[in-house]
Amino acid sequence: MKAAVYDRYGGPEMLAVTDVPAPTPKERQVLVRVHATSINLSDWECLRGSPLYSRIDGPRVPGRRILGSDIAGRIEAVGTGVTRFRPGDEVYGDNLALKGGFAEYAVIPESALAHKPPDLTFAEAATLPQAGAIALQGTLDARPGAAVLINGAGGGSGTFAIQLAKNAGAHVTAVDNTAKQDFMRALGADETIDYHARDFTVTGPYDLVLDLVAYRSVFAYHRALRRGGRYRCVGGTTRALLRMTTGGFLLGAVTGRRLGVLVVKPGPRHFTPLADQCVAGRVGIHIDRTFALDEVPEALAHVGEGHSLGKTVVMID
Repeated sequence: MKAAVYDRYGGPEMLAVTDVPAPTPKERQVLVRVHATSINLSDWECLRGSPLYSRIDGPRVPGRRILGSDIAGRIEAVGTGVTRFRPGDEVYGDNLALKGGFAEYAVIPESALAHKPPDLTFAEAATLPQAGAIALQGTLDARPGAAVLINGAGGGSGTFAIQLAKNAGAHVTAVDNTAKQDFMRALGADETIDYHARDFTVTGPYDLVLDLVAYRSVFAYHRALRRGGRYRCVGGTTRALLRMTTGGFLLGAVTGRRLGVLVVKPGPRHFTPLADQCVAGRVGIHIDRTFALDEVPEALAHVGEGHSLGKTVVMID
């Protein structure tokens, strides 16, 4: 099979599309013929090996040679013990543990998959698992009249988070680069901030801050919250996350604000509710661009360098 493979951490030039043996499903795994794989910021981080926590599979060389976790396709074969799927089923899921989505075939645990809704294309379904789980869990505290800020709102998780927070009745402020301001307003953001021109931590105060690209100090985030408010970050620099897991809890306990890292729960029950909302028309799926398998290096750069408006998808078949 053909796959986009890398053997060293670095930029897109580390990737090469080449022939590799097709994987074989083990117990409670399935073999999926991949039709579409969406790109997450985690793919870019694992390619570069930065932040440091992205090297969890291998500190010096990549432990997973084929990236891509948000996969949609058809079941080709099933391993022993699989009971929920059979060959021919259309499925989608987040294969974060094994990855392998930038290839013609991927092995995925049965527990990571759900049946693809017939009303969604493979490309649309591939946008949902990881980004959808983050957006759903990150906006749980959005309430009518609440002031909600989403940092990194023009990317995959952010586009879903804007819509979910608006649907909950919140007043939404969306933060991203200059090119994404109009796009975020079109999604429903009440206000937008260009981080090149303005520091969102001196605005507010906010009842909820969902930070998808954390890099500031705990004290900066603290001043953006009103008393009783909540700050949750997903991703960002290693230093920022370490500060948040230690100093964030202590500072919040003293000042009546809740600061911490959003520990995202994976699995179908955490992303299929968003698929239901998309099918019902309550949340839109925004695919910025699609790329072919041999264009994976360009696709990863498009996302990693902050150009993607919503989700970017690699079409395998």
